[in-house]
Amino acid sequence: MTQRGKFIVLEGIDGAGTTTQSAMLARNLKDLGYKVVTTQEPTLGPVGLLLRAILRGRVVGKGKPFDQKAVALLFAADRLDHIASEITPFLDSGFFVVSDRYVLSSLAYQSLYAELGWVKEVNRFAINPDLTIFLDVPVGVALKRIASSRPDKDIYEDKETLTRVYEAYRNALSSYPYGEWVTVDGTKPVEEVALAVLQQVKERVIS
Repeated sequence: MTQRGKFIVLEGIDGAGTTTQSAMLARNLKDLGYKVVTTQEPTLGPVGLLLRAILRGRVVGKGKPFDQKAVALLFAADRLDHIASEITPFLDSGFFVVSDRYVLSSLAYQSLYAELGWVKEVNRFAINPDLTIFLDVPVGVALKRIASSRPDKDIYEDKETLTRVYEAYRNALSSYPYGEWVTVDGTKPVEEVALAVLQQVKERVIS
């Protein structure tokens, strides 16, 4: 019987390096001999692609921005599809699943516009990761990274909003109901952060 895989999530505000560190963790785990697949939220499924367009401001609702509670529900729907179509099948096949963002992102971003308890409720069917790693990066550093990496921003990528998101992350983590989590300093050089992330996985998931 195939041993169930492990589910690891990288989280942080925009510009924290979740995409980079997800890829590096996957590479490092493969080097250790594990079967690994990477994934992300929003996904590349139909609901996820709609969300990506909304975040870029390319899709609006009746001439104005989408209602943020509706966006929260779309994220929850995308997540359920993600779990059913990718995460659970790979875990059942013995893979490490490394996800660039998951439910903690909803607790942080969507709680800016709705009560945190409501956001938790609409995500109540989300499965728990084996470990959530929060990459802690100050807003100023994150904004500089965003400015240097791409010309266009999404609807959350301004100083005021990202500051609120950072505070919302800390608040959500104080009562995080989705398994074990740990903070890693995301301001250090990329390779150093990657080693710290891998060490946390070794200590908390593999050992």
